Amino acid sequence: MSASQTLGGTSRSGRVLGPSLDKIIKNVAWRKHSQLVAACKSAIDKLETLSDSSDPIPDSPLFGLPLPDAEFVLQPLFLALDSGSAKVVEPALECASKLFSLGLIHGEINRAPDGNDKSSIVFRLIDAVCKSGALRDDGIELAMLRVLLSSIRSPCVLIRGDCLVHIVRTCYNVYLSSLIGTNQICAKAVLAQIMVIVFTRVEEDSMDVNIRTVLVGELLEFTDRNLNEGSSIQFTQNFIGEVMEASEGVPDLKQLSSPAPKLQNGNGNDNVNVSALKVDGKGEPGGGEVNEAVAESSGDSKLREDGFLLFKNLCKLSMKFSAQEHSDDQILLRGKILSLELLKVIMDNGGPIWRTNERFLSAIKQYLCLSLLKNSALSVMTIFQLLCSIFTSLLSKFRSGLKSEIGIFFPMLILRVLENVLQPSFLQKMTVLNLLDRISQDSQIVIDIFVNYDCDVDAPNIFERIVNGLLKTALGPPAGSTTTLSPIQDITFRLESVKCLVSIIKSMGSWMDQQLRIGEFYLPKSSESDISTENHATLNGEGTVPDYELHPEANSESSDAATFEQRRTYKIEFQKGIALFNRKPSKGIEFLINSKKIGGSPEEVALFLKNTTGLNETMIGDYLGEREEFPLKVMHAYVDSFNFEAMNFGEAIRFFLRGFRLPGEAQKIDRIMEKFAERYCKCNPNSFTSADTAYVLAYSVILLNTDAHNSMVKDKMTKADFIRNNRGIDDGKDLPEEYLGTLYEQIVKNEIKMNADSSAPQSKQANSLNKLLGLDGILNLVTGKQTEEKPLGANGVLIRHIQEQFKAQSGKSGPIFYAVTDAAILRFMVEVCWGPMLAAFSVTLDQSDDRVATAQSLQGFRHAVHVTAVMGMQTQRDAFVTSVAKFTFLHCVADMKQKNVDAVKAIISIAIEDGNYLQEAWEHILTCLSRFEHLQLLGEGAPPDATFFTVSNIETEEKAQKSPGFPSLKKRGTLQNPAVAAAVRGGSYDSTTLGVNTSGLITPEQINNFILNLNLLDQIGNFELNHIFVHSQRLNSEAIVAFVKALCKVSMSELQSPTDPRVFSLTKIVEIAHYNMNRIRLVWSRIWSVLSDFFVSVGLSENLSVAIFVMDSLRQLAMKFLEREELANYNFQNEFLRPFVIVMQKSSSAEIRELIVRCVSQMVLSRVNNVKSGWKSVFMVFTAAAADERKNIVLLAFETMEKIVREYFPYITETETLTFTDCVRCLLTFTNSRFNSDVSLNAIAFLRFCAVKLADGGLVCNEKSKDDDTSTPMRNEDDSDGQTFTDKDDHVSFWVPLLTGLSKLTSDPRSAIRKSSLEVLFNILKDHGHLFSRPFWIGVFNSVVFPIFNGIGDKREKLVDDGHFSPAARSSQLEGSMWDSETSAVAAQCLVDLFVSFFIVVRSQLPTVVSILTDFIRSPVQGTASTGVAALVRLAGDLGSKLLEDEWRDIFLALKEAAALTLPGFLKVLGTMDNIEVPDVSQSSTDLEMFSDHGLTSDDLDDDNLQTAGYVVSRMKSHIAVQLLIIQVATDLYKIHQQSLSAANITILVEIFSSIASHAHQLNSETILQTKLQKVCSILDLSDPPMVHFENESHQNYLNFLQNLLVDNPSLSEEMNIEQQLVTVCEEILQIYLSCAGCRSAQQKPVNQPVLHWILPLGSAKKEELAARTALVVSALQCTEWSGKGLVQEVRVTILPLVGEPRSERA
Repeated sequence: MSASQTLGGTSRSGRVLGPSLDKIIKNVAWRKHSQLVAACKSAIDKLETLSDSSDPIPDSPLFGLPLPDAEFVLQPLFLALDSGSAKVVEPALECASKLFSLGLIHGEINRAPDGNDKSSIVFRLIDAVCKSGALRDDGIELAMLRVLLSSIRSPCVLIRGDCLVHIVRTCYNVYLSSLIGTNQICAKAVLAQIMVIVFTRVEEDSMDVNIRTVLVGELLEFTDRNLNEGSSIQFTQNFIGEVMEASEGVPDLKQLSSPAPKLQNGNGNDNVNVSALKVDGKGEPGGGEVNEAVAESSGDSKLREDGFLLFKNLCKLSMKFSAQEHSDDQILLRGKILSLELLKVIMDNGGPIWRTNERFLSAIKQYLCLSLLKNSALSVMTIFQLLCSIFTSLLSKFRSGLKSEIGIFFPMLILRVLENVLQPSFLQKMTVLNLLDRISQDSQIVIDIFVNYDCDVDAPNIFERIVNGLLKTALGPPAGSTTTLSPIQDITFRLESVKCLVSIIKSMGSWMDQQLRIGEFYLPKSSESDISTENHATLNGEGTVPDYELHPEANSESSDAATFEQRRTYKIEFQKGIALFNRKPSKGIEFLINSKKIGGSPEEVALFLKNTTGLNETMIGDYLGEREEFPLKVMHAYVDSFNFEAMNFGEAIRFFLRGFRLPGEAQKIDRIMEKFAERYCKCNPNSFTSADTAYVLAYSVILLNTDAHNSMVKDKMTKADFIRNNRGIDDGKDLPEEYLGTLYEQIVKNEIKMNADSSAPQSKQANSLNKLLGLDGILNLVTGKQTEEKPLGANGVLIRHIQEQFKAQSGKSGPIFYAVTDAAILRFMVEVCWGPMLAAFSVTLDQSDDRVATAQSLQGFRHAVHVTAVMGMQTQRDAFVTSVAKFTFLHCVADMKQKNVDAVKAIISIAIEDGNYLQEAWEHILTCLSRFEHLQLLGEGAPPDATFFTVSNIETEEKAQKSPGFPSLKKRGTLQNPAVAAAVRGGSYDSTTLGVNTSGLITPEQINNFILNLNLLDQIGNFELNHIFVHSQRLNSEAIVAFVKALCKVSMSELQSPTDPRVFSLTKIVEIAHYNMNRIRLVWSRIWSVLSDFFVSVGLSENLSVAIFVMDSLRQLAMKFLEREELANYNFQNEFLRPFVIVMQKSSSAEIRELIVRCVSQMVLSRVNNVKSGWKSVFMVFTAAAADERKNIVLLAFETMEKIVREYFPYITETETLTFTDCVRCLLTFTNSRFNSDVSLNAIAFLRFCAVKLADGGLVCNEKSKDDDTSTPMRNEDDSDGQTFTDKDDHVSFWVPLLTGLSKLTSDPRSAIRKSSLEVLFNILKDHGHLFSRPFWIGVFNSVVFPIFNGIGDKREKLVDDGHFSPAARSSQLEGSMWDSETSAVAAQCLVDLFVSFFIVVRSQLPTVVSILTDFIRSPVQGTASTGVAALVRLAGDLGSKLLEDEWRDIFLALKEAAALTLPGFLKVLGTMDNIEVPDVSQSSTDLEMFSDHGLTSDDLDDDNLQTAGYVVSRMKSHIAVQLLIIQVATDLYKIHQQSLSAANITILVEIFSSIASHAHQLNSETILQTKLQKVCSILDLSDPPMVHFENESHQNYLNFLQNLLVDNPSLSEEMNIEQQLVTVCEEILQIYLSCAGCRSAQQKPVNQPVLHWILPLGSAKKEELAARTALVVSALQCTEWSGKGLVQEVRVTILPLVGEPRSERA
């Protein structure tokens, strides 16, 4: 082993010390430093004998060596460091550095040496190192810095108190005095690293901490860049890094030094005597305050005690160099700057302790804030930059504990510079703008500023003033104003201010996103505790965490947005009152009292005037001087609020006048001074004899103040003049001259003025705190030009005043700092900032063509839209979106620039990023996209959409093949397209189409600009455009509905353009619907509700081409939709197809209706498997088509219906049985088609087919109908009788529309349809009636069958109207009788067949059936009546054995009623003949007989009377036929069913025969009527009514019936006295005959006249009548022969006298 390896022995310390001492020996001059050489050798020898002790040695400064040995071996280092030789000092320093770095030196070094303990030894070592810097050698300086940093960095050495200060002072001296720039940078870096080390340990309260290495480049941010000599920064960085890394490598720290735990936990109560920092031996005044602070220590650890003292001394050091005598000393200024830089390092690296430890927080308030305050008075740019940087750190990290201080410094440092628009310092304002940019990038800071200042009535509106100040800067100096800015500087300011505004709104958006993403924060919290809990639960260690979140125990409080809304509102109202006061004091006070912002008492108003910031002092003085009662009381209360006790008069008046400016009016001054004098004498009763003295003296003082300090006064008042002026004022005595002289001196030397001797700004954004804090003088300096520093004498009072404020606050808990997590607070922020931001962004975008500036503005717009949209602030959101939309310039392309294209891109980005919140603003965005697409098409030379609307499809295809289209504008500058011309002209943004202004010529320059700008638009491809529509799938349910609404609105405006209709948005609607078809049904229903209204509206457009296009688009959409499966019982397909139905029903265009039929047909036939609820709409379309006026539409629709029913019937009812009803209704509508009877007949056949399907169970009933066992009434819509169908099986109800429809069809005017419908209806009933229950059958009869026959009875007697018959009435009767004559037989036959078939079920309906058949019989049309007779006979015949007595009775009563009911109407018809005068017809029967054979001509009666008389003849013939038919029916029924008839029923038959015979006789007795009718018949060439035949037949049948009754049932006849009735009838017959022959009976002749026998008449008519009656008479006589003996005798007795002996001419 060599000597070099063993040099120094085996101990660790020896291995370091040995080689170093050897090197010293080699480098030293032996003669000059012989002692040093000897000491080195001795130490080396000693080291070689020593080894490391196994046990720790607590008293030794060197590891492993006892204290005496340690002192012995270190002594050569002391000598070497003191040698003054660089060669000797350098190895000594290197050795010391290693000892510290390797952790070989340990212990606590506190104070100057007072013995030989380990602390004193290490202190002496460090002191020797520090003194070695006096050599002024570059290398020595660096080595010294290395040692000092190593000592501080070593975890084994706690350097405290004087020693720490000594090290810092030494580094200061190197920085200030070194001649080498690199050394100065190193000194600064070492100092910064020392600060980091010390305060990192302070934070953790431990020596064993991880320490960050400073970045040298950051230290040169503001100063000393000129010191960088090439690689100085890198050299210094390596230098610091080496020291830090060397110390980090120390092994086994805990084993190296036993006192380590004590170092961490010891208290600093050891009466440390730390002297103030000294630079170059110069002490600092006031350094003794350190001991006070130590004495006040609150038990902090030694580490924290040292940190506190170091921070305090740095703050004092930063204020030390502001003395007036050193204003030009650059070295002292550099020292100040260095102190501020170190404070900046401390604050930048500051941790939670500065918030949580009250002592450290107070240190910031008491020392650092004072330093900021004092240094703000200097116009040194570097200092201002450092102040701003430190302030930024305070704001970012410690704002929760510095609320008041930030409220002072923000306006003072930042806002005043920001608001100085005309003459700012460029660098100073750029510093402020950069600071604001950094601040605004932290979203929590922005929110906290607004919450704690703008919502606090006692704080300035910082956020509002920031925004407005940035707006002013962005707008630049007002036009016409004088400014010191160059154009480049102005542009830079504008850009930076816009950038700051963008950062602010971006931060607001990111904070909002963060809160809303959490979920619970969007809604206001129920309690503050909830918010606080959430607040601390949302920490994100990676991002910037607000200080109050890291440490909730700090002075902060969480609250919700509602609370801040109240505070904000209160503040706005309060400031409104202040602004009003500053204009009209009395009005302002009145407003504030009425709004309860201040109390109504004079004392409260006085307190308001005295303490409120922002009030105009001049206005306060004017108000206090008013003579009205209330202001006077306020003035008295104001003066009484002052306490002048123990103040001399000068001080008192100065104190009194600092809060307001005396008014100019003498009387007002007089009132105020009078009250002041009274108050002063009250507080100081022994000062003057009376208050008058004080009053006069106060006036004198004010005059003196004006005289001495007004530059306009040339001849100043001397002291003698002042004393002379005040002689005798003390109740006739003089005041002492000394007293007056002293007062004079005070006033002349120090002017009496207000705290802020300037009027308050009028705007509420102004810093109202300046008045209270007296900062205006300082602020004027800060915002002034970069001139030399001014003396601080004038500001000393102000700074002392603010210092007192800080000290006063340090003892109290500061104002509460509020935290908010409720995103709703952004609403109030937006209300403050949206206007300025909109103006700033808009003006920048409008006036600037700089790509960076416009990009920033557009970015701001995007973030503003995001915030306002998400917060639901519609007005603000729409304002921002509209502005961007207008800046796209798509409405006037000729003026477009690159920034406008960027605006289009911004619009697209907004649509994609914030689509969920845009709501109504979508319309502006989609309008821009529509215009953009239009311009793209124009640029590509594509033909406009209007060309597709003007020609048919075939023509379009042909033209498309022949014509190449418009030439591409981008290639050729031609202008063939009128749409292009319109686009070149441009229009307003709000115009619906481009180029509304069609007038004016287009210049070639405009055309070229237009083409160039179209090329600009190529930057945006179709992909971006379409992405918005594809992205609609991601919109939420509310947003997609709003999007569709807006798109429909834009499309509507496109399509309604009179000159240039377009389909872009329409095609996008189809796409959107397709993209969003898979949304949940609830959302899709809302979407379709909007689209449905749109399609209907446009489908009914007057522009046929547009309507056709829209309907085709709807078809495409429906085809896509029908591809989706639909489950049963849903109705959405039906809703989807409803637009087709509505347009089909309402459109006046046949083309549209035909298109709809074709579209629906195509959809159904191609997607029949998927149609479910859509069948309803399909059938509604075909129903409307069936009733159409155009034949081709009807046939086209029926063709499809035919296919559906024939081939796809099972699909109709597959999932929804109710669609069967719609199908039936549709077919019924086709049966009414008037174009083609084949269609109607086929439709009827399909109805029968439907019935078969229904009967076969072809309908799939839904589960509800299967499970529902309740009776469901089904009312026929048109059932006037109110009959209802009721059945337990729901599917039975499907018969109702089918049957009622066919029932109505039986009254169709077309014979074939009537017959077919009748047959089908009754066949259906007959074939499938077995499926019906009894109640349903009753309903069928009442609502289906019986209504068919309603017309029969109703048409009988409706033609008589007050005895007058018009030709129209008669013609209508003929039309109405068509059904009776042609269809009655079929109808009656079907009715009887049906009734007989289901008699058991429908037995109860017999009376109604019989009534219908008797109505047939009563019909005036003979054929119908015959039908009724036959049907009734058949009914009775088929049911004879089944009928009960009561049912027979119903039949006979119906017959009787039929016979009787015809009489009133018939007699009314006959009565019309009474009004008709027939010539030659008189009342005399003789005359009638004489003229009966003479004829008349048609000239004797007018036409109307002839027609009426002819109708009467016709009616009479019909009536007679009906009556005879009734007799025939009665006779037939009796003959067939006589065995089944009871006496009661036979009685009814007798009554029928009797009544008809009586009626016939009565009718035949109307001789005048007969004569009239005969005359009419002869005129009209008609046969006479068979009245005689009627009478004969009725009596003959009556006679036969009675005779048969006697023969067939003698016992019943006897019971009913039939014989007597027979005799009566015979008597009537003979009497009628005799009357006709002209004879009267014996009983009728007069007593006194001879008996005349009858004479045969001579008229031919009479002869014929008698011949007709002869057979009846003979029958009557034969009846008497035929009858029994008793009867014969009775007949002869009764009848023969009537006949007498017959004589005639023939006899």
